[in-house]
Amino acid sequence: ADTIVVALVGFAAENAYPAANPTAADRLAVAAVGGYGRAELAPFSDVDLLFLLPYKETPRIEQVIEFTLYMLWDLGLKVGHATRSVDDCIRLSRAEVTIRTAVLEARWLWGERALFDELRRRFLDDIAAATGPEFVDAKLAERDQRHTRLGDSRYVVEPNIKDGKGGLRDLHTLFWIAKYLYQVDDVAELVERGVLTEREARRFAKAHRFLWGVRVHMHFLAGRAEERLTFDLQAEIGRRMGYADRRGARGVERFMKHYYLHAKEVGDLTGIFCAALEAQHKRRPRLTLQNLWPWQREVAGFRIEGGRLTVASGRVFRDDPVEIIRLFHAAQAHALEVHPSALQLVTRNLRLVSTIREHPEANRLFLEMLTSKNDPETALRRLNEAGVFGRFVPDFGRVVAQMHHDMYHVYTVDEHTIFAIGILNAIEAGRLEDEMPVSSEVVHNIQSRRALYVALLLHDIAKGRGGDHSILGAEVATRLGPRLGLSAEETETVAWLVRYHLVMSNTAFRRDLNDPKTITDFVEVVQSLERLRLLLVLTAADIRAVGPNVWNAWKAALLRDLYFAAEEVISGGHAVEGRDRRVERAQGALGDALAPVGWSAAEIAEHLARGYPSYWLSCDTDTHVYHAGLVREAERRTAPLTIDTRIDRYRDATEITIYTSDHPGLFSRIAGAMALNGANIVDAKIFTLTNGMALDSFSVQEEGGGAFDKPNRLARLAAQIEQTLAGRLRPMHELAKRRPAARRLRTLPIQPRVLVDNKASRTHTVIEVNGRDRPGLLYDVTRALTALGLQIASAHVTTYGERAVDTFYVKDVFGLQVTHEAKLKQVRDALLAALADPAEAVATPAAPA
Repeated sequence: ADTIVVALVGFAAENAYPAANPTAADRLAVAAVGGYGRAELAPFSDVDLLFLLPYKETPRIEQVIEFTLYMLWDLGLKVGHATRSVDDCIRLSRAEVTIRTAVLEARWLWGERALFDELRRRFLDDIAAATGPEFVDAKLAERDQRHTRLGDSRYVVEPNIKDGKGGLRDLHTLFWIAKYLYQVDDVAELVERGVLTEREARRFAKAHRFLWGVRVHMHFLAGRAEERLTFDLQAEIGRRMGYADRRGARGVERFMKHYYLHAKEVGDLTGIFCAALEAQHKRRPRLTLQNLWPWQREVAGFRIEGGRLTVASGRVFRDDPVEIIRLFHAAQAHALEVHPSALQLVTRNLRLVSTIREHPEANRLFLEMLTSKNDPETALRRLNEAGVFGRFVPDFGRVVAQMHHDMYHVYTVDEHTIFAIGILNAIEAGRLEDEMPVSSEVVHNIQSRRALYVALLLHDIAKGRGGDHSILGAEVATRLGPRLGLSAEETETVAWLVRYHLVMSNTAFRRDLNDPKTITDFVEVVQSLERLRLLLVLTAADIRAVGPNVWNAWKAALLRDLYFAAEEVISGGHAVEGRDRRVERAQGALGDALAPVGWSAAEIAEHLARGYPSYWLSCDTDTHVYHAGLVREAERRTAPLTIDTRIDRYRDATEITIYTSDHPGLFSRIAGAMALNGANIVDAKIFTLTNGMALDSFSVQEEGGGAFDKPNRLARLAAQIEQTLAGRLRPMHELAKRRPAARRLRTLPIQPRVLVDNKASRTHTVIEVNGRDRPGLLYDVTRALTALGLQIASAHVTTYGERAVDTFYVKDVFGLQVTHEAKLKQVRDALLAALADPAEAVATPAAPA
């Protein structure tokens, strides 16, 4: 770029528009600014130029500049430019920090060097010398605003490599501040100034090389100036940078882990640099409430300086490494920030942390921080940011920056865990009572409070090890519990919770909660009320911490229903009654509810005769009453099709009930019509009555979650269901037009899987399918089941980002479980074919599970 710019401007000034006797006003200098000024130019970055004049622009100089710019544009370069005099640059720099930064980075390319040197001298003397603290505050505030705009976390799954937290712009900010205050042109010169150690300067250079290499790859791959490290770029860049798959970790996950570690390194360097600034330039810290405590100078043996906790000498951690843990413990206990100089000292003494892992006092302080009611999330995040957490608990260190290459998990494992601890603390404090009323009540009845916090800390501790992380995590818990000071009973509880931390969500979201065997199987695992309470709170905190909008009213309602059903069984309630007795009780409750609202005894008896036992066991009394009214009205009108909707605010979903003649493929056709309208089916119950009519109930939500409740969309949905059932609308053809998925989602490998279970229910075969989510997936799968002659009794639909996990309770044409091996193979093959993504160019054969 330098060669092209210099050649063009030289040709313009000396050949295209030569001056026989140039005046002083005809002098011109060209400088590179911005990233180009730093000599950093990504493949599709702007070439930013400053045309520097002594006075006003003359006609000849205007011609030279225009010629140069037009030639650069014709070459296809993106050029940013400004034409200013030296006086203009100084005046604008004084008024605007952005221009001040541009002049700071200016690099001479061509022309009057004396003119450029004059700008540099006046800038340093008139601007930089008098405005150092002001510039630092402005750039740090700018950085904070940028972080807030992009989510204020360096652990998002699709980070912005340039402007995100821990990205290149943060390194640039440090470079600008160093250049402004110390007049250095290279980070290595900061070692001579005593700002950074040689090791820290090497860390700076290493982080910069890595991030810069990733950015260049992104530009080449995208063919444009792309700064967001999206899923479709991650896998290919990881491959190009040499990250291969290894046991327990895919190459793309290893690549992203290194990215997050470098982003964390940038954060560490920022803290060290800010500490040096305060020490060398005596900058006053921002005003806090603690600054107003002039009479308190010391807490737990640490000094308070500017409202922040610091150490008295540089030898304190070498003399007693336990003081590293005590520093963070004291900061949490007294709600104080840790001074950057103390953090810098911690960073430089991290090797000492490994010597105190078995120290009883260090473990006591750590456990107190974890289980404190005083914001444990912030305390743990400080420990993690400082690098202490992973050194003190090496198993946690293995999941620092560990990511999942999917659209469901928003944060890395360590960040998710720390978020979960914060949510547990909020549940206990009552701050999430509206979102989680049962958990907020149950948490105060728990006896094993310490075990709950430790279990949540360890629930994902074994991810990325190449096995079942629940089983491996339980082994870690058994080993780590005594070290942290837990009793044998508490350690056993922690290990059990880690081992079974997914059982409640899997049961609630993938099984029919109205099937008694679902509840009894779950209770056999849980066994006690204490464990049930612990599991509910842990599950709620875990799901809520996965990412924004993952926790919703539908999931909350399913967990509550499972909790209350299991609580009833464990407490000896009637949920263990025989099948016939429960049918009688359900029918009796419906009769009692219908008689006062005008139903005669004959009408009640006629309606009770319509339902098979499975119907009476699958719904509560309120739903039975609702269905009874709908069926009676439809029979009076002799309507061939009745569609009714009601909003279920408890689950934040819309219940769509359809009463029509039963026929094969009814579920599949309805699912197709709903897919065409963007209505996501999250639950379905399919009933055939004794009169040959189908009474099907679907719980649907918007694509982004929440009830499907807009009147115009509900009306259009009802019309398209009617057209589909009448054969006037063919969902398969309509969906084929909409099928192509976003390329960034298709790059995420999803191995289709089909699981068949004849033990989860006494009366049905339970089929669970896993595959890439897409519009019409449920339609394709249910069409395949219908073609196999299977009757679908209920469906339970869950999505985890780009992955769909759908569960169906089915019977064969004789109303029995599917047990013949040849038929089961036929089911697996057909469902694997239905799960195949039609948007994939090449289908990868999947082995049946």
